[in-house]
Amino acid sequence: MNWMAAKWWRSRFSMSLLLAFAVFAVGFAAGRLSYSDANTPGGALNDVERAFAPFQEAYSIIESRYIDPVDAEALVDGAIKGMVDALGDAHSGYIGPDLCPRSRDFSGEFSGIGVIVKTDEETGLIQVASVIPNTPAEKAGVLPGDIFYEVDGSRVTGFSQAELSALVPGPPGTAVTVGFKRGQEFVTYEIIRDSFEMPNVTYDIIGDDIAYIAMLDFHDLSRSQLEAAFEAINITSASGLIFDIRNNPGGTLASAIDVGSAFIEDGVLLQQISRDRTEEVTRASGGYRDISIPIVVLVDETSASASEVIAGAMQDHGVATIIGETTFGKGTVQSLPELSNGGCLRITTRRWLTPKENWIHKQGIIPEIIVEWNPGAGDGDAELDPQLAAAIHYLQTQRD
Repeated sequence: MNWMAAKWWRSRFSMSLLLAFAVFAVGFAAGRLSYSDANTPGGALNDVERAFAPFQEAYSIIESRYIDPVDAEALVDGAIKGMVDALGDAHSGYIGPDLCPRSRDFSGEFSGIGVIVKTDEETGLIQVASVIPNTPAEKAGVLPGDIFYEVDGSRVTGFSQAELSALVPGPPGTAVTVGFKRGQEFVTYEIIRDSFEMPNVTYDIIGDDIAYIAMLDFHDLSRSQLEAAFEAINITSASGLIFDIRNNPGGTLASAIDVGSAFIEDGVLLQQISRDRTEEVTRASGGYRDISIPIVVLVDETSASASEVIAGAMQDHGVATIIGETTFGKGTVQSLPELSNGGCLRITTRRWLTPKENWIHKQGIIPEIIVEWNPGAGDGDAELDPQLAAAIHYLQTQRD
């Protein structure tokens, strides 16, 4: 795949999301403990029961006195959301039953219409950032810049990306009717959903025999996609390698370990610390590619999570030079336990440290060579992309 053709998905949105992805809400459920039970003889409460007593009181009051009939499941969903919100952790949340299955899917394959979206910061409207090639959306005529207006006849203006992602994706072969506002006009398409692989890796030879590989996120297919790129560009004949993980928000820890192991033969990739302060050391898992040419890793302020695991490990082991801007700074690991209602919690369970035991949370990884991004520049074109130009120049100096 030509790297110049990859500009459609490398657009610089702070956090563009594939429409099959979910954003997070929050949650909790409690057993029935009435206030009267808590005050009967012999009904002494422990600290947790005493803490939950007001919740049961509030539920009982709403159920018995609210002017309209109440939906118990909706109340519990809201309570779960409030409980996780109270943690004050931006990376923990409650994911409802409609979105949980997709949130737990890290296969790298998706079923939907095939667009990447962004939310306009000024209007709050969700618009198409990019249309993935060879997907139903492209075949139907959806264009970048189209604003979501209706889905199956229902207005979706004011929806969050999470709410929209509960409506638009769906099983292959099923139809969804989507209305867009395009400039001053409205266009409507009936789109037959299909499965597709997220185009995650692009590659080419640029400059003077320099291999360029860009990765959008980390999922189950990432290592095999990286291997395909290595083979396609014949990495052993290149004079240098640029591994571009800018605008990469991360993904699964397992895929980060697999990808990192391609660059680090033997050694620690990261350390994880659990609630009880137990430490777990994760080492390279094999599959080392023995790349002897100079390597640059390109990062920016949106490189997060698994991207930072990779950049931190390569920096600490001295196998690459990091160029770009300080990364996002996400030094925690989340789990996704499922609940009995089909929803799940996305909850922080561990902190992770780089091989040299640096916790980068809210600090980020600082590149050896800092190059700020020019907002008017375009990814993929060295003449317009100062970070890419700096990477090419650095690798050229390693040969001179």
